Amino acid sequence: MRRLLLAAACVIAIALPAAAQTTLRIGLGEDPDILDPTLARTFVGRIVFSGLCDKLFDIDAKLAIVPQLAASYEWAGPKTLVIKLRSGVSFHDGEKLDAAAVKYSLERHVTMQGSFRRSELSAMDRVEVVDPLTVRIILKEPSAPFLAQLTDRSGMIVSPKAAEAAGKDFGLKPVCAGPFRFVERVSQDRIVLEKFPGYWNAAAIHLDRVVYRPISDTSIRLANLRAGSLDLIERVAPTDVAEVKKDPRLRLDTVIQLGYLGVTFNTGNGARAQTPLGQDARVRQAFDLALDRQALVEVVFNGMYLPTAQAVPPDSPFHIASLKPPSRDLARARALLKDAGVVMPFPVELTVPNTPEQRQYAEVMQSMLAEAGFALKINTMEFASALQAATRGDLQAFLVGWSGRVDIDGNLYSFVHSAGALNDGKYANPEVDALLAESRRDADLAKRRAVYEKIWNILRRDLPIIYLYHPKNLFGMSTKVTGFIGVPDGMIRLQGLKLAP
Repeated sequence: MRRLLLAAACVIAIALPAAAQTTLRIGLGEDPDILDPTLARTFVGRIVFSGLCDKLFDIDAKLAIVPQLAASYEWAGPKTLVIKLRSGVSFHDGEKLDAAAVKYSLERHVTMQGSFRRSELSAMDRVEVVDPLTVRIILKEPSAPFLAQLTDRSGMIVSPKAAEAAGKDFGLKPVCAGPFRFVERVSQDRIVLEKFPGYWNAAAIHLDRVVYRPISDTSIRLANLRAGSLDLIERVAPTDVAEVKKDPRLRLDTVIQLGYLGVTFNTGNGARAQTPLGQDARVRQAFDLALDRQALVEVVFNGMYLPTAQAVPPDSPFHIASLKPPSRDLARARALLKDAGVVMPFPVELTVPNTPEQRQYAEVMQSMLAEAGFALKINTMEFASALQAATRGDLQAFLVGWSGRVDIDGNLYSFVHSAGALNDGKYANPEVDALLAESRRDADLAKRRAVYEKIWNILRRDLPIIYLYHPKNLFGMSTKVTGFIGVPDGMIRLQGLKLAP
């Protein structure tokens, strides 16, 4: 433990300006990618955006959609969403947030080169300014999940003036309308925000400054929390839960996550897709059957996570109870590899984010896969770099998680639709595309579930993604932190948070 504390001291050695007791220090599992809501895609980046960029809508602890920058909304028809905005809202640069700014941001999300929001807003046809505080969004066709998309980065509104001035460099100094404004970023070390005096909901903000520190090693992150160098960490390792619970200075908050961890296969993204793994579903099926999901979570996560074979957890109304993880079947896995004509041991390179938990998970997978005839090579990589490699197609398979969305469309469409912005493996199946489009047209839950059952039948055959487990959000914090509300999306909302001296 002394060694861990020394390592932790190294992490937090850089001094910050003296300030006071209202600086909340948050430990993140990775360093976020770009701080531009149009271009960003990391989970930890969304946590920073929670303090930096308000959205048109948010979700509460019960997963209800609630207005944030919006004051109210109504569906004026199956394809027409009318949003009334809050009055008196300002961006961090002093510019007013109005309907023109909303129109600008939504169009930027759709048209900007490299946007990861494009497929999330693909149902949108146009945005109209009705008056300074009213915006009308016209859809191409009815879209059941559209409102839910506006509860995350697609609903974040940026300052048009700042975005136009900065261009592609906007993420270096983002300007939004959240409770805190950007101060500085030192890569792999810290992101600093300070309270924005002009925030529309200023009465809910009790902190002067927030410092986010990326610390990928779970043991060092916890050591910092125990030493008082951090006040809150967004990810406690399941193996450390007992240690947190027995420390009277700490508190644990637990909530099931909306997302999952899985393996995304490169089936069509460049030269590295041109292998039996990428081109033959039998090889991917063998990979799937070689894994014992329950044993994996028992060994690596003390059994706290939930094995799965689908993109949403049991609490979701879109969960299909009959779709269960397959039992491990080594004989069948080896037979599939033989039928595919591959020479065993068959080599596969798995790109893995460089965190202790994911490395350990991959190592247990490696042992299981070897018994089925695979020779798994683990390629660990810093997380943001791994995402860039995935976008380029510079990998065969990627062990990667998704933090989840309140509507299943947010967990699936962008990843398996042929035009999905997060479809790193470039999986393409016209039948899946058509069914995904169909699932968006009708708000009736039973009808949407029936469509998703058809989608799952295809995805379980093609296996562009193997879903492995649903994690829990395990937040560790000092008992000096009060007002924290755990929400299944895993975000740290700063409204209402207080830090005692």
